[in-house]
Amino acid sequence: MKSNQPSALNLIADIGGTNIRIALADANAEQKFTHIETYRCADFTGLSEILALYISNQGFHDKTINACLAIACPTDQDIISMTNLPWQFSQKALKTELNLSSLSFINDYTAIAMAIPLLNEQQKVQIGTGKAKTGMPISVCGPGTGLGVANLVNINNQWHCISGEGGHVDFAPVSDEEIQILASLKKIKERVSYEQLLSGYGLEQIYTALVEIDQVDAPAKLSAQQISESAKNASCATCNKALDTFCKVLGSFAGNLALTSNSQGGVYIAGGIVPRFIDYVQNSQFRARFEYKGRLSNIPKSTPTFVITEPQPGLLGAAAYILQQQSQ
Repeated sequence: MKSNQPSALNLIADIGGTNIRIALADANAEQKFTHIETYRCADFTGLSEILALYISNQGFHDKTINACLAIACPTDQDIISMTNLPWQFSQKALKTELNLSSLSFINDYTAIAMAIPLLNEQQKVQIGTGKAKTGMPISVCGPGTGLGVANLVNINNQWHCISGEGGHVDFAPVSDEEIQILASLKKIKERVSYEQLLSGYGLEQIYTALVEIDQVDAPAKLSAQQISESAKNASCATCNKALDTFCKVLGSFAGNLALTSNSQGGVYIAGGIVPRFIDYVQNSQFRARFEYKGRLSNIPKSTPTFVITEPQPGLLGAAAYILQQQSQ
């Protein structure tokens, strides 16, 4: 429903395990949000304390406030328990305590997905060819701490996010080498999902498996950052091979999303890992594996793939969500 409070403020936030970013959604602003402030979560006892401080510092305590908060945990129950922080709170109690006119919590990947239709050419980098078809579904996946996945569908010119746990589907190796990597991981994992390869921890597991498979004289373990940096500067053949494998598997997984949701509006890569080595991805087998889908290769071949480079996709998506809700 359209807001009957034209003077109300739309407070948005992107809540992570380390930082929380808070701003105001503004349909007329170039970035769709203003008044951004960042707080370290460790400096506070809970979410309410941070939001109250922001409202006070901005002089908004006497304003009507609607809020949309993106958070990296399930939001379908009143009680929210954060995954990476010892914070637990009631959505209803938070709304009352802060005297909010309305309060919506959305999953962090819902926010990232909702941001996609607002991205301009400076906020994304295309990998390979393909042109987005207007109004067609959009998919996003993001290797980071885990592997987030979400899909957008357009219904009556309104974007709706279908979220889930797509990163936890079974890993399906394509090459003989990936079959060997799967066998190596099966020695320590009862079940291997795509997240076990497409995450920071996943890149480390790929590297460790390759050290074992190739029996090379190399450190048994390296951090994801060490692996990616060594691959970029070509100082370690096994690191290079690990990052190559990561890009191939990511291409296969992203192509699966394109087929599953017919995502001819585009498949987007988010998360904190891939934007660090976009040039490497562009020169990798990512796009070839994305398109390698047998009889139905025509679908991914015509589907564009992008890496999101916007530094605040969570805030942008929260702004998109609350502004769309008020336009209905």
